[in-house]
Amino acid sequence: MGAEAETLKQNIVLVGAPVEEGTGRRGCLMGPDAYRTAGLANTLEALGHHVRDDGNLQPETVDDVRPPNGTVKNFGAYAGWTRSLFKKASDLGTGDSFPIYLGGDHSLAAGTVAGQAKAAAEKGRPLFVLWLDAHSDFHTLESTDSGNLHGTPLAFACGLPGFDAVLGAPLTHPVSADRVEIMGVRSIDEAERDFLVRHGAGVSDMRRIDEEGIGKLLHPFLERVRAENGLLHVSLDVDFLDPDIAPAVGTTVPGGATFREAHLVMEMLHDSGLVTSLDLVELNPFLDDRGKTARLMVDLTGSLFGRRVFDRPTRSY
Repeated sequence: MGAEAETLKQNIVLVGAPVEEGTGRRGCLMGPDAYRTAGLANTLEALGHHVRDDGNLQPETVDDVRPPNGTVKNFGAYAGWTRSLFKKASDLGTGDSFPIYLGGDHSLAAGTVAGQAKAAAEKGRPLFVLWLDAHSDFHTLESTDSGNLHGTPLAFACGLPGFDAVLGAPLTHPVSADRVEIMGVRSIDEAERDFLVRHGAGVSDMRRIDEEGIGKLLHPFLERVRAENGLLHVSLDVDFLDPDIAPAVGTTVPGGATFREAHLVMEMLHDSGLVTSLDLVELNPFLDDRGKTARLMVDLTGSLFGRRVFDRPTRSY
């Protein structure tokens, strides 16, 4: 399958989502343009892919929604962005393009994952989700203590209750939680832990990765996607990576994936030929060191799209 994936040239569509309302600090709205400045399109075109940049989306205007929990922040903006991204992902997912959603904080995945799931269902195929993140983002609107909505998108996309106001109606095609694999996690709240266990999501924390190896853990998940003829959405959060190599994130948690672990994941994903959509999220250029994190994320994306070790330029980070 690796050789076949290597020759497959993709029609890639870049979609900017300058969302920062889901997090507790400013800066993520600059993320999409930082990826562009770091050469994402050029990197992908150099690998033989066709790249179209659709620019930055705008959120829908939503004035009539109220969160069930008074601690929730910026709920109207969250609903507006989710509706806009849901429509865009639903549309792109029904075609033959490969969308890359440039964030923006991780709340954007509420729209991208749910939209890709709807499109997958229209193709008669299940959507699987690989969530590469220091956090599980599996809070509901009721369970969140911080009120920061970048901690809720995976719970929304998996159809947990209490989110109907976000789209104005229940999700018709939620992702089955047992088709989700969360890797690199090292910060889970008690309420999220209960939800994850109850709904059957897969979780590989950093201790498990240390003990068993990230490749060994990823392989059976990919085999399951293949066996069920699934489509695979990858949601890559900057804080999946160790903050020593990727400082440009507002939610740093020590002990993340190393440079080689992250590239191995991307290389295995490329070789599988299963990935059909991608989020790049939580890049806060205001916190970066001379573009170090943005360039690393672009390099990781290059590995996902076929860049080999022999092709990789030497860089000083």
